[in-house]
Amino acid sequence: MTDSTPLFLTTERLLLHLPGPEAASRMTHYYESNRAHLGPWEPPFPKGMFTNTFWRTRLSQNQQEYVTGQSMRVVLRMRDDPDGAIVGLANFTQFVRGALMACTLGYSMDETAQGQGLMTEALTKALAHIFEHVGMHRVLANYMPVNERSGRLLKKLGFVVEGYARDYIYINGTWRDHVLTSLVSARPTVPEYLTPVRARA
Repeated sequence: MTDSTPLFLTTERLLLHLPGPEAASRMTHYYESNRAHLGPWEPPFPKGMFTNTFWRTRLSQNQQEYVTGQSMRVVLRMRDDPDGAIVGLANFTQFVRGALMACTLGYSMDETAQGQGLMTEALTKALAHIFEHVGMHRVLANYMPVNERSGRLLKKLGFVVEGYARDYIYINGTWRDHVLTSLVSARPTVPEYLTPVRARA
């Protein structure tokens, strides 16, 4: 794998990393090949999302956002095929610091890679990094009630249901209700503005 990345994590079967603009064609392929699969669960796709030009810009922004502590958007590849296609995404966004220290998690899996426990494996690793190295205290994750697969995944990872939001996000042509869940760090941290700045791992 030749992608430059400020973040590289490994699990038993996966590589999780934050690629740069050189991975634009792989991202385009991921979304193009999963357009019908992801459509019922995703907000409307931005204009140009199925082009390499869009992803060259977006991936460069993703790297900059990680370095400046605004988001952590990783792609998943199979460890035994490091130069192969992207099989999933895990995006930690909306970073809030101060006394909250929280972020929001979103994820998706290639249609052909479902049912193998890969997302559980990936998120277990990514969540450990977001708590232990990025320093978050709480991760929020929300899902549509009809998305039972996502609900089971979050429960398995330890997320706890905290509420229900009516007409929460515009998805697939209408406003959709969502179940609101969160996972809190097992080792609560002191807000970073009250502690010395630590180096990012």
